[in-house]
Amino acid sequence: MDLHYEVQGKGEAVVLIHSGGADLGDWELIAPQLAQTYQVIAFDGRGAGQSPPLLEPAQYVEDLRQLLDHLNLDRVILIGHSIGGQIATDFALAYPDRVTKLVLVAPGLSGFQFSPDVQQWYAQVNTAAPDLEKMVELMLNHPTYSVVMSSPQRDRMIEMTTHNTKRYFEWKTFEMLWAQPPTIERLSELQPKTLFIIGKQDMADNLHVAELFQQVPDIRFAYIEGADHMPTLTHADEVSRLLVQFLSQ
Repeated sequence: MDLHYEVQGKGEAVVLIHSGGADLGDWELIAPQLAQTYQVIAFDGRGAGQSPPLLEPAQYVEDLRQLLDHLNLDRVILIGHSIGGQIATDFALAYPDRVTKLVLVAPGLSGFQFSPDVQQWYAQVNTAAPDLEKMVELMLNHPTYSVVMSSPQRDRMIEMTTHNTKRYFEWKTFEMLWAQPPTIERLSELQPKTLFIIGKQDMADNLHVAELFQQVPDIRFAYIEGADHMPTLTHADEVSRLLVQFLSQ
C-alpha cells in the first residue's frame, strides 16, 4: 500500500476521507475524539499530504478498496468530507456490503454540475498557476471559506492548502474516474444508514447537493449554524458530537 495513513484507537473501524486541497490534517481535531471509542484510520488521498503524486487518472474508490484490503478490514464506517464524501458515496454504491454506516460532511456528488460562478472560481485559481501564493489566495478568498479564514484555524487552513496546492505541480494528470452511471442518478440505491452534515454558510451549490441527497432512503441531516465548508476545523467539537451520537445508535 503506497498511500500514507495513520491509525489510532481500538474498536469498530472508522475510515476518514479528507476534502480537496487538504490531507488527513482535515481530521486532526476530530480523529482523537473518535479514537476514544473506535479504531480510526485517516489517510492522505493520492496526490495529497504524504501520499504519492497522481501519475495516471485517479481511481479514488479503488484506492480506498486497496487500503481496506491492506488493513484486512471487511466492513467499516465511512466518513467523507467534500470530495472525500463523493468518494465515500461512490464506494458505498460499488461495495455496499463493506459499509456499515456512512457520514457525509458537505460532500461532492458524482455527476453534479457546478454553477457557472463556481466553475469560474476554479478557472481563476488554475489560471494563476504556477504562482502558488496567488493560487492559494484565490482559492481561500471565497465565501465558502469565509468562516474558517476568520477563525483561529486560519493559519492551519492556509498551511494545509498551500502544501497540497504545491503538490499539484507533481501530478501528471488531473483526470478523475467516477462511478458510471453517475451517482447523482442512483442516490435512491444507497443502502447504508447515512448522516449528512453541512454548514449553513456553505456555498449554494453544496446546499443544493444536500437537497438532492434527500432521495437516500435512510438519511438524516444536520445543519451547523455559523459554519462554512470547513466545519471539521471550525466546529470540530460539534461535528464530533454529531458523529458519536449517530454512530452509537
